[in-house]
Amino acid sequence: MKPNRDSLLTWVMVALTMTTGLVEAVSFLVLGPVFTAVQTGNMLLMGFALAGVTGLSVAPCLASLVGFTVGTVLASRYESRAQVRGRRWFREALVVEAALLATAAVAAWQIEERGESLTDRHYMVAALVALAMGVRNVSTLRAGVPGMPTTVTTRAFTALIGGSPLALDSHISPGARNEIRRGASVAAMFMGGLLGAWMIRDERLDPAVVLLVIAALVLIVAIGATFLPRESVAE
Repeated sequence: MKPNRDSLLTWVMVALTMTTGLVEAVSFLVLGPVFTAVQTGNMLLMGFALAGVTGLSVAPCLASLVGFTVGTVLASRYESRAQVRGRRWFREALVVEAALLATAAVAAWQIEERGESLTDRHYMVAALVALAMGVRNVSTLRAGVPGMPTTVTTRAFTALIGGSPLALDSHISPGARNEIRRGASVAAMFMGGLLGAWMIRDERLDPAVVLLVIAALVLIVAIGATFLPRESVAE
């Protein structure tokens, strides 16, 4: 029995969600504190920094916000044109994302973990990673897998709890398949963050190496997306 096309795309999203956890481990622990994929967290950090909270800075948050904005604008324009021409924009967007992450890795080579002060290189890497995540957010939004934007898990976690026997919310789609998808999304984000922090902690791996690993994972997902039936990915 062949796997359901939507199920295959769902697991692609789960893999991308795990890479978000890895990305944010590098962003928060090395480049900031700053978030590059989860812009909700980034907005909060920027607000805290403006309020004068010790240890936080506005500059990396602004670099992330600018990079994310540019990535979103460029991806939206490109993917709209590619969709009109019938090209497989989802795969191409993932390749671009992987290339941007690899570029960020080169820029981050032997970068020092955040200390008393950040350098221009920290801001540049944060902007490049956020640029890639802007592209990511547009791609996953267009892919249209319900409840799986790959860069946040709040709704998936809410639906997981609300649809469980504890809550039995009638407005949440029931079924084991939906619960598995939601649980996988939440677990993927957690495991990505855990793995990323473990790799960076005690200088086990250079942050640039971690970014290269993430780029490689995204590229593998892009290659896998090539073999998805055309019906499962918006054109």
